[in-house]
Amino acid sequence: MTDTAWIATTLTASRPRAMAALLRRFRELDTAEEAFQEACLRALQHWPAGGPPRDPLAWLIFVGRNAGVDELRRRSRHEPLPDDEDSDALSHTLAFGDSEASRIEQLDHAHYRDDVLRLLFVCCHPALPLTQQIALALRIVSGLSVREIARAFLVGESAMEQRITRARKHVASAGIPFDTPGRRERDERLAAVCTTVYLLFNEGYAASGGTEHVRAALCEEAIRLARLLLALFPDEPELMGLAALLLLQHARAGARLDAGGLVVLLEDQNRALWNRALIGEGLALAEAALRQRRPGPYQLQAAIAGTHAQAARADDTDWGEIDRLYAALETLQPSPVVTLNRAVAVNKLHGPRVALSLVEPLADALGGYFHFHGLRGALLLQLGLGEEARAAFARALALARTAAEAAHIRGMLDRAGAPH
Repeated sequence: MTDTAWIATTLTASRPRAMAALLRRFRELDTAEEAFQEACLRALQHWPAGGPPRDPLAWLIFVGRNAGVDELRRRSRHEPLPDDEDSDALSHTLAFGDSEASRIEQLDHAHYRDDVLRLLFVCCHPALPLTQQIALALRIVSGLSVREIARAFLVGESAMEQRITRARKHVASAGIPFDTPGRRERDERLAAVCTTVYLLFNEGYAASGGTEHVRAALCEEAIRLARLLLALFPDEPELMGLAALLLLQHARAGARLDAGGLVVLLEDQNRALWNRALIGEGLALAEAALRQRRPGPYQLQAAIAGTHAQAARADDTDWGEIDRLYAALETLQPSPVVTLNRAVAVNKLHGPRVALSLVEPLADALGGYFHFHGLRGALLLQLGLGEEARAAFARALALARTAAEAAHIRGMLDRAGAPH
């Protein structure tokens, strides 16, 4: 029997390319999404007993395509269906219900990749407000839940649900085409697409819910998309910075959790477990971007990650350089989260009291943010303010999104001497 966890992971990882192919086929968001969901349901019904197909992605596209065609026929038997250049190729890749008995013809994976990028650029259409563009892309392309997207934007779920609903209605009513955007259109939409890829990676790097703290498949998909974008825009320094940032962050994946699944802070990580190949690639991209002398937020974040990556030991970290880079980032892209992150460097350089003076004014903006209360509690604990630290940790525990985050805060509560 096929492991259900593997099936769930496979369905999640297949979503971007399957959705892109189905949307290219049906040219309607709702139909494509319903077709993919039907394919997933059938996979859950058939794969556990019969085993997975040789090419799960091709299977999902084929079954989703048939489900979508059946639904369109039910709606109207007299309306012609959209042309599908892949129809003949797909029709003999799989007899439904067969697995190894059927020889599955491999579809063009390069085409899938183009489809995913095309779908990202379609969702980031300038007819929609920027936040709706990005939210729609995260929902449709990557299948993130409304809750996960709301966390990414630091807003409530109901507000994000309304944004996504409005975006979908606008796409449907305005008849926004699902054709491949031209070069000029891609140039205009690149910033929104980059933000989408960045937020997709962030959800993989530190999940906003579920049983996994790190969702490697999302991180890897974001890196794949960033590399493909670089192929389209090879001289764009901010895109180099984005790709560098994702590579440098993901390079630490093997050291971020211990054997029991508990969070290991950066300063305590076993740096021998860091992926040096990814670090080398990321540093090379970051340096190439900076040579163009057009600094941007992604380049600065990549430089911060690169400074950490180049420290052989935690004690070797150049916190002065990290503080300077965060100060530049605050100027270029002011954000309470940037200031919160800078406070970590300030603590290393000037101590918890100075760092806390940066953190406290962020309470209104970040009152519902797990990391705000976690860092505030740690600074208060360093200052010997145990009762206040415990209150901050208790608030962080209430906001913990994963079991790993909750376990980490319980450990901090133990250090603060609090029952929990």
